[in-house]
Amino acid sequence: MAKKITLFLNTAPYSYENTYTAMKIAEAALDKGMETHVVASGDGVYNFLKGQKGSGLPHAEQEFTSLMDKGLKVDL
Repeated sequence: MAKKITLFLNTAPYSYENTYTAMKIAEAALDKGMETHVVASGDGVYNFLKGQKGSGLPHAEQEFTSLMDKGLKVDL
């Protein structure tokens, strides 16, 4: 039986470190072969908008796209 993890993200991508933390936890879980999900709600859905202009922090759109290519499942 495969292990699963679900993360809940409800903050905007560049306001807090929650986005970065969720990215790193999701990356670690995927690297361990876990089924990994992110549920985004409220301002958390902004992490998945195309054409973001964030600077100085990891780019949420690019990072989550890379994680989805590795198998991350996202529910908005």
